[in-house]
Amino acid sequence: MRRVNSTVHALMLPWLAHGHISPFLELGKRLSERNFHIYLCSTPVNLSSIKPKISEKYSSSIELVELHLPSLPDLPPHYHTTKGLPPHLMNTLKAAFDMASPGFSNIIKKLNPNLIVYDFLQPWAPEIARLHNVPAVNFWSVGAGMVSFFFHAVQNVGEGFPFEAVRLHDYEQWKFDRLFENSAGGITDKDRALQCAGRSSGFILMKTFRELEGKYLDYLSSLVGKKVIPVGPLVQDHGVEDGNDDIIKWLDEKEECSSVFVSCGTEYFLTVKEREEIAYGLELSNVNFIWVIRFPIGESMELEEALPAGFLERVGDRGLVREGWAPQTKILEHPSIGGFVSHCGWSSIMESMKSGVPIIAMPMQLDQPLNARIVEEVGVGLEVKRNKSGELEREEIAKVIKGVVVEKDGESVRKRAKEMSDSIGNEGGRELDEVVNALVDVLHEA
Repeated sequence: MRRVNSTVHALMLPWLAHGHISPFLELGKRLSERNFHIYLCSTPVNLSSIKPKISEKYSSSIELVELHLPSLPDLPPHYHTTKGLPPHLMNTLKAAFDMASPGFSNIIKKLNPNLIVYDFLQPWAPEIARLHNVPAVNFWSVGAGMVSFFFHAVQNVGEGFPFEAVRLHDYEQWKFDRLFENSAGGITDKDRALQCAGRSSGFILMKTFRELEGKYLDYLSSLVGKKVIPVGPLVQDHGVEDGNDDIIKWLDEKEECSSVFVSCGTEYFLTVKEREEIAYGLELSNVNFIWVIRFPIGESMELEEALPAGFLERVGDRGLVREGWAPQTKILEHPSIGGFVSHCGWSSIMESMKSGVPIIAMPMQLDQPLNARIVEEVGVGLEVKRNKSGELEREEIAKVIKGVVVEKDGESVRKRAKEMSDSIGNEGGRELDEVVNALVDVLHEA
């Protein structure tokens, strides 16, 4: 590994979503242990939720830097984040983020960093960095499979993706196409992403690891004409997750690998029909479960009201349902957990792989269907197949849960998940070495 003789000051600018800020913070923590001083830049409302996640260990090496967005009539400061943001204001938030670029320029001038690490929706960030003669590196906190699928579709219109396992169904394709056509400030998300990748100094960082996505990393590199370097899974240490001792006590009373954890992430809310099918699927599976249900802000309801009549009584102590939040990393690392019924958000996949827990893939939106296909292709999980209308069905949910957790046919999936966990443990240091080497090289070339 290149020796970092003097402290490298790196300014990080993630997109204004917790699912993006958290990986930037975790990367910052790891770099801070290799003689990097990190400035993490975001809006005050985001930083207030991040601050508790920075332990005393990192208090002198990670600084939080406020970026102030203009307070537009529809976008007061508490909406300067995607968390709780009404969907119709998403493009307004992007436009406000763009309008904060002069403020970001002033931050660079004030802090004088050696390096900038930025996300995929702000092509102005590397341009401002260039004006200040500071190298800037693009960091994607999503999977290489999804990103290579996107770049292939843009560069090879009409040609099928070269990896057969990764496909979208008709009911998913139009949603994916629309995902990058959103426009704010006169620029589509597609062009934002392309420009961010194109303006990266020499290489791109990706939140993944080679054992899981090696061929997709290599293909993406060929598409963008730059090296794509995996930074590892960047899973948060569960030491910062407090409370919920009743969940761990409940798990302690269950047999090893006998239970599943069910969660669809922090920014997707199940429909009434989806809740019903998942509830009956869990009931039919006869497997122990912890299920975290979330409702949109202002739409909270009693669990008895949100679930099928009599469901909680029928499952009894076999099931534990919680609203809002649960210590996901801590739960996945518990020996009683034998499967993760997941929406296949990328961070959840990384956490599951690090813990060696096989996945019951139940993708809902965005990049999740592509992530689910990769999970199944690599052999660390099975996907819950939907009907021709794209709807979940309880019998299929129950079948896949039992197939992964209980039945003999699931032994290969369970074994492969454990192997993947071992691989992550073995590769972690080497991956970070490669990242540090690349960053130091960029500084020498600047």
